Amino acid sequence: MNESDKIILLVEDSPDDVTLTLRAFKRSHLMNPIEVARDGIEALDFLFGRGAHASRANAPLPTLVILDLKLPKLDGLGVLKAIRADPFTQFLPVVILTSSKEEQDLISGYALGANSYVRKPVDFVEFLDAVKVLGIFWLMLNQTPTQRNSS
Repeated sequence: MNESDKIILLVEDSPDDVTLTLRAFKRSHLMNPIEVARDGIEALDFLFGRGAHASRANAPLPTLVILDLKLPKLDGLGVLKAIRADPFTQFLPVVILTSSKEEQDLISGYALGANSYVRKPVDFVEFLDAVKVLGIFWLMLNQTPTQRNSS
């Protein structure tokens, strides 16, 4: 799989945070295609090829999901629970990237199977560094099981 095949799904409702994350990836020279879902239902539709994303029904899964917790329609923990409950997506790497400082969000995220939990740094340079490290680890170093077709 080459780098252009390693799609990232960014699940984020804040336009400012979307712009910031895309900018951070670009500045870090991580040029993987990034798809953006603006709420929890859209994220699941993208992953499972439903609704407006029905054309993706047989498309490969993203290599990484970057998931905010505070989302409209279905929150990030609900998205994570649905991802882990389905055999097709259960091993998909999910990194929670959130501004939440609630200890319960951290505990719940890991309890539901998050691979990583990162608090969004307020400082742009720190945010750049965090995104760069996330990208390098999850897109270049991490190994995941081969994707299985859904049945």
